[in-house]
Parts: sequence; C-alpha cells; structure tokens
Amino acid sequence: MKIRSITYFFNPDWPLNEAKLRVADEFLRNAKSAYQGAGYEVQTTRLATPSFTQILGKAKLDETPALANQLASAMENMDAEYASLGPALPEMPQSYAVIPEAIEASENIFFSGEMASAKKGISMTALKACAEVIVRAATLSPDGFANLRFTALANVPAGGPFFPAAYHDGGAPAFALALEAADLAVDAFDGQRTVDEGRKKLIKSLESHGKKLTQVADSLNHRFLGLDFSLAPFPDDAISLGGAMEGFGIPKVGQHGSLAAAAILAESIQRADFPHTGFNGMMMPVLEDSILAQRAAEGSLTVKDLLLYSAVCGTGLDTVPLAGDVSRGQIAALLLDIAVMSLRLAKPLTARLMPIPGKQAGDRTEFDFAFFANSRVMALDAVGLDLPFAGDEVIKIQSR
Repeated sequence: MKIRSITYFFNPDWPLNEAKLRVADEFLRNAKSAYQGAGYEVQTTRLATPSFTQILGKAKLDETPALANQLASAMENMDAEYASLGPALPEMPQSYAVIPEAIEASENIFFSGEMASAKKGISMTALKACAEVIVRAATLSPDGFANLRFTALANVPAGGPFFPAAYHDGGAPAFALALEAADLAVDAFDGQRTVDEGRKKLIKSLESHGKKLTQVADSLNHRFLGLDFSLAPFPDDAISLGGAMEGFGIPKVGQHGSLAAAAILAESIQRADFPHTGFNGMMMPVLEDSILAQRAAEGSLTVKDLLLYSAVCGTGLDTVPLAGDVSRGQIAALLLDIAVMSLRLAKPLTARLMPIPGKQAGDRTEFDFAFFANSRVMALDAVGLDLPFAGDEVIKIQSR
C-alpha cells in the first residue's frame, strides 16, 4: 500500500498569497517526511483550493488561466506536484467555459465542474456545460490527454483528497490522505475459500493501516479530514482492482458476479473503523488498472458495466477512453445517468471521460504515461437527448 497523495486544502487568494504558499509548502514537507519515517511511500503531495469561482469572483473569471499558470509557477519551488482549483458552479454558468483554456495554461492544475448536488438538484445547463468542456479539452492535444485534468461532479462534497474531484470547503486549512490500496484487496481475497474470510482480512488490514496513518496525522497538529481508502489501483496486475474482483472466482470482470464482488469490496471499506473522508468506495479507472484495461480491450467490460458497478461501490466513471468524434449530446446523456444515480442513491459520483481525437470504438489507445495501461476505445451507447431532457431546467431527485 502507498500514499497516493497528501492533499493540503487551503485558499491561496488572488493575487496569490506568498505567506499562505510558504505555510502549505512547509506543512507538505513535514507531512511527507513524517509518513516516510513511518514506512510509507508517498507518491505525490498536492494542493486543493475552494472553487476558483470563489477565489476570483464573477468579475474576474477570465483570469482563471492566469491563476492556473501562476499557481503552477509557484509550485515549482514547493513540495507540491499538483493542484486542484475546484469546480465550476451552476450559479456562474460562464465558469465552465474558461476551464479548457485554464487547463491549457499549465500541465499540473486540475479542475472539475459541478453538474448536480442534493441541495441544488441536476442543472441541465451545467451538465451540458461539462459535456462541452470534455469535448473542447479533448482537442488540446493529439491524444486527448488533457481530460485527465477534468471531471464532472455529481453530489461530491468538499474534503476528498483524490483528484480531480478534490476541493476545499473554505474553512481553516486542512489535509487528507488518498491511498493507493488495491493491493490490500488483492492480498485479502487471494486463495480464500469464503467471502467472509477475505472480507475480515481486508477490514483488518484497512484498520491496521488506518490506525498507523491516523497516529502520524495526529502528530502533525493540523486539521485532519481523514483517509480515503478508495482502493485506487496502479497499472500492474498485483495492484489491480480488476484482479481483486476476479479473485472472487469470476473469470473476467464484466461477467455476472462482478457486481457482487464490487459491492463486497466497497462494503468492506465502509465497515472498517478509521476516519473517513472522500469517496471510500472502489475506483475502477479503466486506463489506470491493467486488468480493467485488458477486459475493456477484450469487450468484456463496457461503459454500461462501469455505470452499473458505480451503483454499489464506485466513484463513477474514470479514465474511460471514448471515440474522438463523440458528441456533446452523447456525453450529456451519459452524464445525466450518472447525476441521477448520485442523487437517487445519495452517493458521490464523478465522470472523467477521455475522447481521443482520430480514434473510433475498438481502436487501440497509445498513451505514453507511466500511470496508464493502454486499452481500446470503448463504445458509448448513446445519442443526443430530445425534450424534455434536452431543456435547461433544474431536475430535483429525492434519494431513496
């Protein structure tokens, strides 16, 4: 198990407040050293801010690319590899339109866009604006890679440490840990004859690491939001959630039985006793998991399967490779299903979709990125929506 990220939440102000940046840098250096001293590999340290709309205000939204560029420049002298400037918000419709340019202004700044929340409902205007961001961002590079730094949010609260969904609640500075822990699930269920034995082993492992990680957090004397054990994978079979699911006795992820495996893994996390923040579910990022990438390439795992599993376990759809000519309407139809599911089931969900210019369903992906396992472009069974879904209303959905 590794620490995917120590994420520090704060408001950097605009113009950037150098004193606040120094405090953030000092904290991240100390925290990284403390966790390394406790025996954990720390992959990255990151910054997360309130929504950029709150930092800049409505009158200065056109300065978002400058904010992204200057924050990226400041981070060159800090122990922080990535930053998230939070979500565009439905109450500022123009905030979505500035995101592609802001993504292009740097290489390590992430954004999101809110399309639904329990309080506000589903904003069809915002949902379609998220689809527009995805289509525009796909053209920023020949491989569509820029969409790695954008996700659409549905019912996602502040304080989660995983990117791109991370953002700050605007209160006192705080921190949280995002864990790369798929190997714990692989190990827990490997060779077990019963589900209960594997579940007990996984819960015990989560609680053991959770106690140790929390003890270090307490020693840092800083506002601690908690741990996100969302069983994030890495493109290696030994750290694959697809592999963990197949360890239940399913020949291939995507076949029947996969839903049950996903639910049991997620439920094990929820049973475990540790300070929870963020998703604490099961991530199924197609391109970040070697087994999932393979099953998607074989056609065993589909977009509809991923959506189905999100109902019982997941964080939504993540790093899903799509055809380069996918339309805004097709993406909006998929986002609507995700948004409705998030509100009806009262759970946070995201959509990080990656249309690849020049590619069609079935074509091989060709990313040169250490955190990706190449797969094939996945088919999207969607067309543009007609009225009334094609309108701009706000749709209220009550949870079950």
